[in-house]
Amino acid sequence: MSTPVPSQRPVGEQLRQWRRRRMLSQEDLAGLAGISSRHLSFMETGRSLPSRAMLLRLTDRLDVPLRERNRMFTAAGYAAVYGERALEESGLEAARRTIDLLLRGHEPYPALAVDRHWQLQAANRALVPFLRGVAPALLEPPINVLRLSLHPEGVAPRIVNLGQWRAHLVHRLRGQVETSGDEVLGELLRELLAYPAPEHDDTPDPAAIAVPLRLRSEAGELAFLSTTTVFGTPVEVTLSELAIESFFPADQKTAKVMQAMSLVGKVLRRRLPPLRRAP
Repeated sequence: MSTPVPSQRPVGEQLRQWRRRRMLSQEDLAGLAGISSRHLSFMETGRSLPSRAMLLRLTDRLDVPLRERNRMFTAAGYAAVYGERALEESGLEAARRTIDLLLRGHEPYPALAVDRHWQLQAANRALVPFLRGVAPALLEPPINVLRLSLHPEGVAPRIVNLGQWRAHLVHRLRGQVETSGDEVLGELLRELLAYPAPEHDDTPDPAAIAVPLRLRSEAGELAFLSTTTVFGTPVEVTLSELAIESFFPADQKTAKVMQAMSLVGKVLRRRLPPLRRAP
């Protein structure tokens, strides 16, 4: 018998799964939702169907991603609550302008926008120098940023501290898999772990507040720190799943090199997703 897809599972089963994923007991979640443990138990076992308002409350307390909330609503017989549109659709022009503004404003330092599966959605021109020497196949859309970073034919050969950087990305992705249960992310994690492991020590400096990305370049070694930005209160699935990864120079040398470096690489630039790149 084939395993049912998440949207086919009863809403009570999905509620129980998300409660356990958040490591909450029935008593814990019932307290957060202001209901009795008995009522919650009935909903999880299917003896009682949660109302639309109750399901809104429970998914909010469980911090369920909007995409998964929609699946739970449809499983309970209700219409999906949160809209979902492709980033290119006309209704998201304002969001695209905001993303482009953020990416352009970060130049001359690299910044990119990714979706929930780490697929590149937009990038500024400062990303181009990072892509030199990358196998053309890895630059064919859809471009997966983690694969691009750690693949032996990607950026990995130019990363000085590949062991640390790999451990940092794998730890981050493993956390996403554990909190989201996303099968696509799980498969991506398995793929990354199958890449040849570097011989360098992958133990981060316990005194450091962030893991730097140290990159070999024609101008010598460059060092960057990265931050992640997400939209605070999105009510649309696509926007709720977007994240902007911004790289900052970790030293003065890197800052000077990036400011002086040509940001136009015509061949590589054409390989970035069309209509999704900050001009």
